[in-house]
Amino acid sequence: MRQPKPFHQRPERRIIMKPEWKELLIDSGAEFDPDNEHEVASFGNIERERRATLGGTVICDLSHIGLIQAYGDDTIAFLQGQLTNDVEQVGPDKSQLAAFCNPKGRALATFRLFQRDQTIYMTVACDLLEDTLKRLRMYVLRSKVTLEDGNDALVRFGISGGNAEDELEQALGGYPANVDEATVLQDITVIRVPGPAPRFEMYGELDDMQKLWTALNVRGAPVGAENWRLLDILAGIPTISAGTREAFVPQMINYEVISGVSFQKGCYTGQEVVARMHYLGAPKRRMYLIHFDIDEVPDPGAKLFSTEDEQSVGAVVMGAHHPDGGVETLSVIKTAIADGDYPVMLGDLDGPVGTVAPPPYDFPPPREKKS
Repeated sequence: MRQPKPFHQRPERRIIMKPEWKELLIDSGAEFDPDNEHEVASFGNIERERRATLGGTVICDLSHIGLIQAYGDDTIAFLQGQLTNDVEQVGPDKSQLAAFCNPKGRALATFRLFQRDQTIYMTVACDLLEDTLKRLRMYVLRSKVTLEDGNDALVRFGISGGNAEDELEQALGGYPANVDEATVLQDITVIRVPGPAPRFEMYGELDDMQKLWTALNVRGAPVGAENWRLLDILAGIPTISAGTREAFVPQMINYEVISGVSFQKGCYTGQEVVARMHYLGAPKRRMYLIHFDIDEVPDPGAKLFSTEDEQSVGAVVMGAHHPDGGVETLSVIKTAIADGDYPVMLGDLDGPVGTVAPPPYDFPPPREKKS
């Protein structure tokens, strides 16, 4: 892979889907979201795609996920001083989750980091990409690091399902065995991510990814972007977007549980607040799965209420339609509400009542407060 040109030689990019990639998707039947020309709404049958997402093997374009690229001699040191995780552990065979916080410890953005050649890539919500780049660049100062919009640098899509491993074995000759592991196969970066079934994200150059999509499209059903969000939700993996920016400390979105926070690394922006919450006791708010029998997906940041509290008890992080009906969300609520099995309503006390369930992993036991 060729090294990117120095930043001063490159024009600022906008969110772009390569025309050749978009043409391949359209040839596969893709219909795009009228409000977002870079997000695939469906491939012609939304209900069938939703069912296939949980019952079959599916492939999904990930162009709706933003991509930041960072390179330069000081890249690792710079990111180490800004993100919640130990960036020194990222390499060609290891990806990781991480959050970028403000000085008060509130998450400005969440990422998945991975490395190709000498460049670190970070996935991020598209509606936060520009603002996140601007904020990160404020801390660069004299560091030898270049931060850029990397949306058109790599084509990306995912595969999920019971046959995903076999399909990758046949198409690429292998796959990473464990969650967060990465491997480069035929110049394509393959990352295993959490999910209710084996699930992988792939990143690579246009020609290589076109060939891989064509190969996997034989037995994998292509699905719209919302279905990938549903798989993230069911895996308990949140994405901070514009509606939830600065709303949550990482522990509220379970980020230390899903290996998105390191408590052994050095300082980073917001570290004091995050560490204090870790060492002085359990967070009073946590992220849960909450299902609502409604037709429309609530916006990220939509308020949640309960009869047991006069104030809002939490907020929606993200949501997606479920094939069995209704909407599944990842939502942050007070742990006392969840532990007490109190009703949770969307929007106001007269809103639809949700069904609360724990995420698919265990919360750590409360730590004894240090005197």
